[in-house]
Amino acid sequence: MTELLFNKRLQVLVKNRDTDERRSFIRISIELQPSSNPVHRKDLVVRLTDDTDLYFLYNLVISEEDFQSLKVQQGLLIDFTSFPQKFIDLLEQCIFEQDKENPRFLLQLTSASSAFDHSPSNLNIVETNAFKHLTHLSLKLLPGSDTDIKKYLATCLSTEEKQQLEQKLRKTEEDLTRQLNYAQQTLSEKSRELDKLRSEWTSQTTSLSSRHMQDLTAEREKALETQARLQQQNEQLRQELESSHHRSTQQLQTKVSELETANRELIDKKYKSDSTIRDLKAKLASLEEECQRSKQQVLSLRRENSTLDTECHEKERLVNQLQTRVAVLEQEIKDKEQLVLRTKEVLEATQQQKNSVEGNVESKQVQISKLEAAVQSLSEELIKANGIIKKLQGDLKALAGKIKVKNTVTVSQEKILQETTEKLQREQRELQDAQQRLRQKEEEVMKLKEQLDATVQKLDESREVLKTNENVITWLNKQLNENQLSRKQETLGMFETPAAGLRTGSVPHNMVINCCHLKSSIKSAKQVQFNPMSAKPSAADVSPTALSQPSNKENGEPVGLDSKYFERRDDSIPLRGLLPSMHLNRVPKPLNTAGAKPTAPTASAYFPAV
Repeated sequence: MTELLFNKRLQVLVKNRDTDERRSFIRISIELQPSSNPVHRKDLVVRLTDDTDLYFLYNLVISEEDFQSLKVQQGLLIDFTSFPQKFIDLLEQCIFEQDKENPRFLLQLTSASSAFDHSPSNLNIVETNAFKHLTHLSLKLLPGSDTDIKKYLATCLSTEEKQQLEQKLRKTEEDLTRQLNYAQQTLSEKSRELDKLRSEWTSQTTSLSSRHMQDLTAEREKALETQARLQQQNEQLRQELESSHHRSTQQLQTKVSELETANRELIDKKYKSDSTIRDLKAKLASLEEECQRSKQQVLSLRRENSTLDTECHEKERLVNQLQTRVAVLEQEIKDKEQLVLRTKEVLEATQQQKNSVEGNVESKQVQISKLEAAVQSLSEELIKANGIIKKLQGDLKALAGKIKVKNTVTVSQEKILQETTEKLQREQRELQDAQQRLRQKEEEVMKLKEQLDATVQKLDESREVLKTNENVITWLNKQLNENQLSRKQETLGMFETPAAGLRTGSVPHNMVINCCHLKSSIKSAKQVQFNPMSAKPSAADVSPTALSQPSNKENGEPVGLDSKYFERRDDSIPLRGLLPSMHLNRVPKPLNTAGAKPTAPTASAYFPAV
């Protein structure tokens, strides 16, 4: 049974020996037919025909043996089973490229004779590139014999019969289309009749619906009557239920009020218990922290004692240097103690002078006592260090004696010499470790010294702040007295001229401050609290003379402190009694009306609202 694989018309470039090249359409068919040889199953048949010339016929039968020789001749890389498909793929490429002006793949049919008679021809598949014409495949075709041509003509006749059958089929299709059109016409007529029937049916349904509507109206009237009756019954039931519900709600409200009072009492008890628990927790946490700190201090002291006991020093020069440094530190500590004593004296003097700032002085004394305790602890640590140094010196002397004895022994014994050298190396390593530890201790001493200097500076600054606060209080008292006198004089001379009123007070007519506001400001100034650790004002910025200078009444200058003491600074100490943004030298604008009585400005003109 033959198997048709390919049958299409392709454009072929035909070449003869004497004639020019021409392009013609040739049908190429590829078939697989069973072979006569029992060893080989199938042969590949390639046939070239022309639909316009029935006597144009070229055949090629390729068996597996022929393909092997063709494969060797043309250097093919495929098997006989895959050769038909690859050959078809090349022909498809030719079909795809044949409509282009410069096709890449071409089919060439060449003949050595002058015309296509009974001489063999070559079918070449050529790929053109920029370099050359590359022939992928070349097949040698033989012209068909008489028997082959007869068979081909018989197949052509069978194709004609096929065409006749196709014409008959077309005729039957036309008949069927006519019958279908007739059926469609009859269907349209039937649809018209159906529309008529639908219109009749709608008219009947409208009449029936009108009858049903009348019946429905009658039924609705009956239902409304029954609904009215039911509503009356429901209203009666609702009133009874509302009365019973009102009674039950009153009872429940009384119960709720009782429960709320009980709940409030329980909540108060709960808050009190929570507050006590929080206080106890805070106390417990503080005690635990103090315990942990004490434990850490004990551990650190034990470690220091163990390290100092195990260390031994060999070089006396380093010990002497440490002694000199310790002496210098002792001298500095003595100086600091003298400074602390002076600060104590100054603080005692301030306590005697002003009773209004006793609370602040007491807090400062507590800080000074803490600093004294720190200084005493430092001095005790330095005394301990001196004792440890003395012990180390004694150990050094003992070690020196031992080394001398060992030197006498090493003259006679070389083995002992080696052991002593190893011990000396170990001791040198220990000495280096001890030196590093001493350096760390020196750094700690320097840090403590810096802390002591900082505390002394803070004490000086707090002393200066106390002085400035005292001066502010004196100035406020003075202002209060002067303002009280001016108010009395104003009450006596109400009908005097405004010029006389300017001379009675210690400030201009627009600088009179309300006494109530001044009293409140003085009370708040007496309760001034400041933080000496947060600020570092210089002594040059605050001078007692500037605070106590009287105002020049003739020139109209404001009475009291200079404005620089009330300006806001980044490093200033906040006064909680006095507002941080006040400027006492701020003067309100005078009245525009001439001869009017000057109004006393309130404290908000000098103490702005927060």
